[in-house]
This record gives sequence, structure tokens and C-alpha cells, in this order.
Amino acid sequence: MLNDQTIWLLVNARSGSNSDEAIEALERHCLQHGFEIDRKIRFPDDELPGADDLDAAGIGRLAIFTGDGSLNAAITNLGGWAGEVIVLPGGTMNLLCKRLHGPDADLETIVERLAKGASRAVRPLVARCEAGDALAGLLAGPGTSWVSVREAMRDFDLPAMAEGTSEAWSETIGGSMVRCCDPSLGREDGYPLIEFTPSHRGLQLDAFHAEGAGELLQQSFALLRRSFREGPHTRLGLVDEITLETCDGSPFQILIDGEPATLPAKAKFTVAPCEVDLLATHHGF
Repeated sequence: MLNDQTIWLLVNARSGSNSDEAIEALERHCLQHGFEIDRKIRFPDDELPGADDLDAAGIGRLAIFTGDGSLNAAITNLGGWAGEVIVLPGGTMNLLCKRLHGPDADLETIVERLAKGASRAVRPLVARCEAGDALAGLLAGPGTSWVSVREAMRDFDLPAMAEGTSEAWSETIGGSMVRCCDPSLGREDGYPLIEFTPSHRGLQLDAFHAEGAGELLQQSFALLRRSFREGPHTRLGLVDEITLETCDGSPFQILIDGEPATLPAKAKFTVAPCEVDLLATHHGF
């Protein structure tokens, strides 16, 4: 029988909250609540663990303290594993963590809940397309070009920020808009950005627009902060499956949990269950 209190810990030094002090605090919380960290994996310097690695070590729980992008890579690498993943807030937005543990649960609260057994294993619905699965959220359209500006800001790269901002403005205004074609939802002339938010009810679709200088400026600031819904937007609906296409027939860019990918001019998105158990401590599950 596997020991639920013995875990492996995956961290990412490049994530938003993964300072040495934060990792030390996490290890302290784990120790105080009876968890034993058998191995610490530092991604990307160390390879992501696979199901065979964990099974060979007799480990039934992997705790992941990274941002959403690294979480996605680690979880999708474990498809079919019989163990359980503990998602912890180790990034900037921590969208998947909030989905599983509630928007206000901090690191110590989550560890304490897990230690008390106040959790359940779930396989939440994800947004799936041919480029991969989004566990927290997916963005499609030319507005995704702002991700390069955010990366430059994080690295304090002023020349890259200036160049990226110019390119992102140009793409948001003049890039190929994306629209929902099957079923047909929203505007025929499309939008610079459509957000997919997976939940147990399906895919929530929100379309963001930038009409005129005022809306464009407001939307740009929202994209930089990753506070998308602070920008001008329209709720398109809740679906289990939808096809997007570009208005000019060119491929389009997406962000899967913050990581960039490219899709052909027409692409289908569906909901599907996550392929590994995640521990949830929030009443929403």
C-alpha cells in the first residue's frame, strides 16, 4: 500500500512564486503537517517525472508547485497514472490551483486541508484541441501576441518590451480575427481574442474586442496583466464543442495555459476529462 504522506515535489525556479524562500516555506508547511518529501525535482533542469518513475519509487502523490504552463506539462506527462496530483500555487496567476482549491486558499491552507484528508480526487474537464489540453484556460486569436510583452516585462528586457508592444498593437488591430463558425456565435467579422474557460458545465466562451482607441488601450492593459475580463468583452455562451476559424483563412495562434501554439485556419475545440486524478479541496468539486 502506498503511503499518502510520502510525496515527490516538483518546483520550477522560473515560475512567478518559486523563490528559494517560497520553496523553503512550502517544505516547512509539509513537514509541519506530516508530509515527507522523498524527492525534489527542479524543472526544467530536471526531467519531468513519468508514471513509471513514480510507480517504481512507490510514490502515489506528486505535489506540483509551479505556474500553469509547467503544471500543464507535468500533468499531461502523467496521463494514465494511477496516483494523485497535488496542485499548489507556485506561479503568477495560479488559475488551475484556484479552480481546485478556491480563489482565496493560500499555500498553507491547502497543505493543511490535504493533511486532514479534506480533499477528493477529481478529473476536471479540460479544453482539448489538436495542439493539446488546457487545464486552466485557452486563448485564441491575434491578441495572444501580448504574451511576448509579458515575458519581456518579467525579464526586465526594455528593448524587447518596446518591440513587442509595437508588434502586439499591430497584431491586435490588423491581425486575422477569429470567429466561432460551428456553431455560429458572436460576430461574423470575428474578434482579436476568444477565451475558453473549462468547467464542469463545459467550455465558457468570452470574446474580447478593441473598437476605437479607448477600447484598444483598455484591452491592451488587461492583456498585459492577464486580467482579460477587465477588458471589453462579450459572453458568447457555454458549449461542449465548437469550431473556430480565421476570417482570412490563415493559421492562428493560441495560448494553452499560457504556452503558445499554432493551429490551422479552422480548428475544433472540445471538453474532455483530465487523464490523471487531481486533488481538490474546494466545494466547487
